[in-house]
Amino acid sequence: MYNTFIFQPLYNGLVALMNIPGIDMGLAVIIFTVAVRFILYPISKSALLTQVRMKEVEPELNKIKSQYANDKQLQAKKMMELYKEKNIKPFSGVLLLLIQLPILFALIYVFYGVVPVVKPELLYSFIQVPVAHISLLGLDLTGKSLILSLLTGVIQFFQLHYSLASHQTRLAAKNGAKPGTSTADMMANMNNNMKFFMPVLAFASVYWIIPSQFPQAASIIALYWSVSTLFTLAQELYVRKKLLKI
Repeated sequence: MYNTFIFQPLYNGLVALMNIPGIDMGLAVIIFTVAVRFILYPISKSALLTQVRMKEVEPELNKIKSQYANDKQLQAKKMMELYKEKNIKPFSGVLLLLIQLPILFALIYVFYGVVPVVKPELLYSFIQVPVAHISLLGLDLTGKSLILSLLTGVIQFFQLHYSLASHQTRLAAKNGAKPGTSTADMMANMNNNMKFFMPVLAFASVYWIIPSQFPQAASIIALYWSVSTLFTLAQELYVRKKLLKI
C-alpha cells in the first residue's frame, strides 16, 4: 500500500517532470516540491489557524489549569469544552505531522532512487526514462553541497524569525503582555532558542548526517528542504496578512 499510493506516485511524478525539455533535475525537484506543498496546503493552513486560536485562548486555558489544578480529569474536560466553544481543533498540527512524515520518508527514497540513475522498473508504463542532467543551473547534485547546505540553514533561520509563532510573541510583548508568567517566558525562550538551533541542525543534517546514509541524494534533499522551508515562510506570511490581518 505504501509503495502503491505514496512512493510510486511521487517517484513517477518527479521523473515525469524530468522528461520535460529544458528541465534539469534541480528544476524538477523545485517544481515537484512546490506541487507537493500546494497539495498539503489546506491541512497546513488549518494547523496555522489553530496555532493562532490556541494563542488567543491561552489566558483562559491558564485560568482553567489554575482553577482545576487538583483535578486533572475535570481540567481536561473543561479544556476540551473551551476548544469546542471556540471551534478549535487542537490536534490538527499532529494530523499534519502524521500525514507529512510518510510523505517525507517517501521523498527521501524518491530522491535516492533517481540519483544517479532512474530505475525503470519503478516507472509506470507511460513514463519514459529521462535524460535530464543531475544538476541545478550547472551545480552538480550528485553529492553533498556546501552551498546548498548553507542555503538550507540560512532559509531555516529566516523562516523561524518571521514565523507566525515568533510574530505572535513579539506582538504580545509590544501590546504589553506581562513577561513574568512562566508560560510566556517559556514560549519566548523556546522561540529564541529554536531560531538559532534549528538552522544549525538543518545545516548539519544536509551536510553531514544525511550524506552518511544517502550520499548521492544529499544535495537533492538539501534543495527540497530549502524550497519547502521557503514555501512554509510564504504560506505563514500569506496567512498572517490575508487571513488573520496581523
